[in-house]
Amino acid sequence: MREVNASEVVGNSRFGRFHIMVFMWCLFAITFDGFDIAMYGVGLPLMMEEWNLTPVEAGGIASYSLFGMMVGALIFAPLADKIGRKKVLAICIGIFSVFTLLSSFAPNPAFFSVMRFIAALGMGGLMPNVISLMAEYSPKKNKVLIVTAMYCGYSIGSILASLIGMYVMEQLSWRVLYWIGALPLLALPFFMKQFPESLSYYVIRKQGEKLAGILNRIDPDGDYKESDDYEFAKVQERAKGFPVKKLFENKRTLSTFAFWVAAFNCLLMVYGLNTWLPKIMQQSGYGLTSSLSFNLISGIGQIGGSIIGGYLVGKIGHRRVLVSLCAIGTVCFVILGLTSNPMALYILIAFGGACTVGTMNLANTYISEYYPREIRTTGIGWALAFGRIGAIVAPTLIGLLLAANYSPQNAFMAFTVPSIMAALALLAVKERFGSYDKLQLEGNIKLKATSNV
Repeated sequence: MREVNASEVVGNSRFGRFHIMVFMWCLFAITFDGFDIAMYGVGLPLMMEEWNLTPVEAGGIASYSLFGMMVGALIFAPLADKIGRKKVLAICIGIFSVFTLLSSFAPNPAFFSVMRFIAALGMGGLMPNVISLMAEYSPKKNKVLIVTAMYCGYSIGSILASLIGMYVMEQLSWRVLYWIGALPLLALPFFMKQFPESLSYYVIRKQGEKLAGILNRIDPDGDYKESDDYEFAKVQERAKGFPVKKLFENKRTLSTFAFWVAAFNCLLMVYGLNTWLPKIMQQSGYGLTSSLSFNLISGIGQIGGSIIGGYLVGKIGHRRVLVSLCAIGTVCFVILGLTSNPMALYILIAFGGACTVGTMNLANTYISEYYPREIRTTGIGWALAFGRIGAIVAPTLIGLLLAANYSPQNAFMAFTVPSIMAALALLAVKERFGSYDKLQLEGNIKLKATSNV
């Protein structure tokens, strides 16, 4: 009987039609994640006007939905490692699509907040599953760049929300954004038919036929059969136990906490900007369309930072790129609070997008690769769940600053602290205790799980 390591087959494969199919579905899902997050900030000026909301009330509504994302990540990430990532991803898509649609019919802020909270449960579970699945099905050579490129869908969604806000929203109201946000529900039947379950799910359940079918699509020359031994016993042994507990085993405790702190600070910056950027620019004297154009520029910067950063990761390693982005972001936010030149603001907002969402994109890959496959979704899911606390704090924090008549542009200064804290947390990660699936990082040193070097 031939012994086959399914993950090595995928890791050594060339990027082909199967990979493109997985990539496009993950891109589709994460695009609506980005759209969902951005559409609240894009529609916020009109929503505040319609319901006569104060900045603190508007920030509170955003925080409620972000709390839902945190709960969703805590629940659905470990669940996916047990019942399958495809199933959980489908559940998450269904939840956020249905309740996003219901949000569009909200007659008052209270109903809207409840619908957004429930929709956010699905959004919270979507992100870690998409990241884990894309990482699992990516060839080893270009894994970081592929996962980062897929995650650019988040920024594409943000750009789409900004464009709709600039050219359609004023005529049709902010509710049109939520109608569009429910579209993934229509694609769900096609997703269930085409998208594969995770390899680890099939291995743990000894489903050789499913594994052979997928591996033959990835590597047509391999001639994989149901009767092959896909290391069932080894993987089942590794999968035993509670996934969350394993985040702290094999000397991973310090790094796990470091990832959580980094995610907290990164998401504080991401959601603070996404929620309040249009309103900050509007209060700085720009019209609604002009203020939304800054959101558009931020999205372009996010994509540029993610792609360029993903390329540099392959050259100098994750940590150096991430810490450098945090340092650039700190300088950027200081200057944003000091200048009012429109061209300078556009350039700085683009860099701000690169150093916030771009940093989080690359950090997601860094975190997911640190943990072994059998707890990868739990690892990234719990890091993002802790990070959601920062996301919850951000809208209310910036809302309080604006309500206190703090200068709108000086509100950017508040983002320097989390940028510095994220850099310090990333420096505390102990890479030698990570998994990395034998990726070559930081000077081409092969990092192995549970290494004591």
